[in-house]
Amino acid sequence: MEKTVSEAIAYRRSTRVYQDKPIDSEKVKQCLYNASLAPTSSNLQLWEFYHVTNKNTLNKLSEACFNQNAAKTAQQLVVIVTRKDLWRKRANANIEFLNDIYNKPDLEERWLKRKKMAINYYKKIIPTIYTDFLGILGMIKYVAFQIVGLFRPIYRQTRSSDMRIVAHKSAGLAAQNFMTSMAAIGYDTCPMEGSDTLRVKQILNLPRGAEINMVIGCGIRDQEKGIYGPRFRVPFEEVYKTI
Repeated sequence: MEKTVSEAIAYRRSTRVYQDKPIDSEKVKQCLYNASLAPTSSNLQLWEFYHVTNKNTLNKLSEACFNQNAAKTAQQLVVIVTRKDLWRKRANANIEFLNDIYNKPDLEERWLKRKKMAINYYKKIIPTIYTDFLGILGMIKYVAFQIVGLFRPIYRQTRSSDMRIVAHKSAGLAAQNFMTSMAAIGYDTCPMEGSDTLRVKQILNLPRGAEINMVIGCGIRDQEKGIYGPRFRVPFEEVYKTI
C-alpha cells in the first residue's frame, strides 16, 4: 500500500547501500513525472531529469561520484540538471500556453486583463531579469535595483549568479518531490552532491549551459547496512520561529 505524504517523509532516509535487487523503471519514471509538478520560479521549469538505467553509464557515473556506496550499489541513478540557459524557450512556451487557453472570442474583461498581465510578464519582466552579457548587465541591473530599493520594495536578484541560485532552488524542490514519491512506493534514494560535475556532464553529453544540481541513487535499502545511523535533527524549537 502506498504511504501517505507524512509517512513517506518519515520513511525517507539517505540510503547509502542498496540491495542487489532490480526496481521498476516505469515506477521511477512516474516519480520523475511527480518531480516535474513541483513549484518552480515563474513557472519556467528550468530543469531536466536524466534517468539512468544503462549499466555502462551507471558504472561511469559511479566513478564520477567517487565510487561512494550510494552510487556504486544503486540500481538506477537520476541526475537533476538545471537549464537556466533555456529561459527564453521556456518563457515562450508559457506565452503559447496562455494564448491557447485564453483563445476564446467571448472572453470576459477580467480574463483579458489577466492574459495581458501574464504575457507582459513573460515578454518584459523575465527578459529584464534574465538577460545578461558577461555578467556586466546583471551587475548594472543589480546596482540600479538596489538604488530603487532604497525607496520601495523591489526584486533584487538580478545578477547571473542570483538566477543560477533561483534555478537550483526550483530543481531542489523537484528533487524533493521525486524522493518523497519514491519513498511513498517503498523505493529508497540518496541525494549526492559529492561528484565531479564536469565528468557527469561529459558522461551525459550535456551542453555548456546545463548544470548538475544533484545525482540521486535509487534502489531498495539494505536493511542492515543501508542506513548509516539513527536520524539526527537539531531540536525543532531551535529552528521554528513564530512571529
